[in-house]
Amino acid sequence: MQEIYQHFRPEEKEFIDKAIKWKQKTADMYAPKLTQFLNPREREIIRSVVGSSEDVQVSFFGGHPSAERKRGLFHPSYFAPEETDFDIELLELEYPQKFASITHPHILGSLMGLGLSREKFGDILNKQERFQIVVTKEVTSYLDSQFNRVGNVPVKLIPKNFSEAVYSAEEWREQAVTVSSLRLDSVIGALPGMSRQKAQQLIKSGVVKVNWKTADQTSFECAQGDMLSVRGVGRMKILSIDGKTKKEKWRMTLGILK
Repeated sequence: MQEIYQHFRPEEKEFIDKAIKWKQKTADMYAPKLTQFLNPREREIIRSVVGSSEDVQVSFFGGHPSAERKRGLFHPSYFAPEETDFDIELLELEYPQKFASITHPHILGSLMGLGLSREKFGDILNKQERFQIVVTKEVTSYLDSQFNRVGNVPVKLIPKNFSEAVYSAEEWREQAVTVSSLRLDSVIGALPGMSRQKAQQLIKSGVVKVNWKTADQTSFECAQGDMLSVRGVGRMKILSIDGKTKKEKWRMTLGILK
């Protein structure tokens, strides 16, 4: 297992250790182990931990095919998980659409304001004026009694089947860029309409995330596979780092969310 650590950053060691324990518990008990909601980076770590194990496998489900956040289920190889094994529920927000409007950030803020940790709920889905949330079943009764407003807008939660999820598949476009270094400010600064100076300001103001965690150090070194997001600007993924130019600059291919 030790070689897994070298593929990830030092600050990810704690989560790697958790994943190793989850796998071991499943192997020892011959019983499934369900995680909370995980982001794609955490799922990548878990897949590396499980590897090609013959005894333990892992499956993920987040309520719809394009889910970004999913629960993980470690299970013996002979076990075939079904949707019900992930203990999640899809809830639609009913609110007076003709007289009020709500947004994704407002919903997220209201959920966090109830004292729920982010790992207790998955994606917040949106299509025009419709909004849905994916949550762990253990918090549904609490939400039913406590989650009755988004800002000043009254809301009611209506259970829905997963087949009714209002999602759309993400579309990405590739873009080749050249950057002076792999520093975060340099990579963010390569975005269209962005400069390195503006990127530094955004990073220091705490609106930039790398792999779903806030990164406020301009000198943070990016790596292939990193997902970068800038609040109010968009998201991009470093698809590949393609070597250096004759002038010692880095060539890379970015995937930019349309």
